[in-house]
Amino acid sequence: MNYAGTGNEKAVAATDLNRTHVGLTVSFQPDEATLVFGRIGAIARKDSGVTIALEGVDSSGGLQTTYTVSPTHNIYVQPDMLTNTESTIKDLFGKVQENLRGHKGDQHPAAM
Repeated sequence: MNYAGTGNEKAVAATDLNRTHVGLTVSFQPDEATLVFGRIGAIARKDSGVTIALEGVDSSGGLQTTYTVSPTHNIYVQPDMLTNTESTIKDLFGKVQENLRGHKGDQHPAAM
């Protein structure tokens, strides 16, 4: 298995994970036989690598609650819908402002 995320996920090196990633849904392949999908509950950096604790996993069904991966290991993060929406609104507002700056009131077709 060679997992590379899905089209809407963003690859983040494990060492770049920080507190803003806690609570986000991620996917990653910690070893050749395992593919993990879950929500980050905690992140710990150690000499041996980066440990990711999953939220809502209680070790039932043989599921691990934590995984340690190398610092360069890719973790695929689902986009944060609120942040994406805010960015889209800001971009659109900026385009409207730019259009209004370039528009001159006396060039309106009804005024000619």
